[in-house]
Amino acid sequence: MLDGTTDPQPSELAPADARAVDLLSAGTAAVLPQGALAEALAAARAARRPLRVKLGIDPSGSELTLGHAVVLRKLRQFQDCGHLAVLIVGDFTGMVGDPTGKSAVRSELTAEQAAANARGYLDQVLRILDPARVEVRRNSEWLGSMTMTDVVREARELTVAQLLERDDFAQRFAAGRPISLVEFLYPLLQGYDSVAVRADVELGGTDQTYNLHVGRVLQRAHGQPPQVVLTVPILEGLDGVAKMSKSLGNYVALTDPPAEQFGKLMSIPDSLIGRYATLCAGLPPAEVGKLERAAGIGGPGAAAAKRRVAGAVVTLYWGAAAAAVAEGEFDARFRARQLPVNAPTHELPGGDPLHLPALLVDAGLAPSRTAARRFIDDGAVRLDGQEVPAGRYDLPRADLRGRVLQRGRRHAARLVEAP
Repeated sequence: MLDGTTDPQPSELAPADARAVDLLSAGTAAVLPQGALAEALAAARAARRPLRVKLGIDPSGSELTLGHAVVLRKLRQFQDCGHLAVLIVGDFTGMVGDPTGKSAVRSELTAEQAAANARGYLDQVLRILDPARVEVRRNSEWLGSMTMTDVVREARELTVAQLLERDDFAQRFAAGRPISLVEFLYPLLQGYDSVAVRADVELGGTDQTYNLHVGRVLQRAHGQPPQVVLTVPILEGLDGVAKMSKSLGNYVALTDPPAEQFGKLMSIPDSLIGRYATLCAGLPPAEVGKLERAAGIGGPGAAAAKRRVAGAVVTLYWGAAAAAVAEGEFDARFRARQLPVNAPTHELPGGDPLHLPALLVDAGLAPSRTAARRFIDDGAVRLDGQEVPAGRYDLPRADLRGRVLQRGRRHAARLVEAP
């Protein structure tokens, strides 16, 4: 452990605190140091005050996904137990860049970009959190006014050896890849946020474990009780392999319409049903166990388990009525093989006949012409529900006008003439 300390173990917990520890620890990757959460809850109860539970928001994008929601839902559990969510908008650190899990520093943001992204994020965050128990701060409030003397004073608390404990730094150093001093400063800046807001607990993904421990080091140096570190698992995307990410296209956005959320979730691998049931839907452990067993058997049982998870997630963000409608639309489009009524329109290009692989790429239904030809030959391309024969790549314009072009079950466009 970075700070090399072990907090004392509680001798006895009040029943309410014991229940809170069980709830707040469920589904986490780690709660560190051991016993610290119970101690913090007991101390807050004795002082008759809520815990200040910190979460940093990275304003590098503008749309939140179910991957982001894992930690936000954990923060909501703290709120439901009576504690205060302290959201730190990293408008200053966003202009520095954090390479967590990457091989190079993230691109810098302008102040205007950070502010615009933060506004969009907060609107989405408050779909999960209780607005009555949120304190929103921007770390430019304190980091923007720090002098070089201030930075050097804080830097004395960390050694280069400690910084290299962070996995991605250690790997890059061993491989001889460059690490800028700015990147070394990022954990220091994030850690100082905990000092500035006097955090009792900090939440983050497992890729943030090192940075969260830096907060403990700096708090102790400032005479503050060191925060509890609580990490949550990183959610795999729809491909079942990589971390959920917009750049990889394997994501479900919180703002996706109900039918789109439902349809995307029905595409997750069977092996992830239990994980999504726990991290995204918040289903009780007993039900998660049943769903996992059904997924392990496969077939109709696995499909029903996936349907249960998809419905539960859509219900969380849009309500039960919207989830029921989304499920009905899914059945109409994919089980009954009916055409999508809300497919976006795509203008036909000039020429006659038209090259179908090129049209699939232009309409966003295939990543390349080579892939498009493969989709056609595999029977994955349809016009108005009818399969396009293998090897048929050029079609008369009249055969395409006004028809719905589909690739697979979730990708479609209605072909129209330009006005």
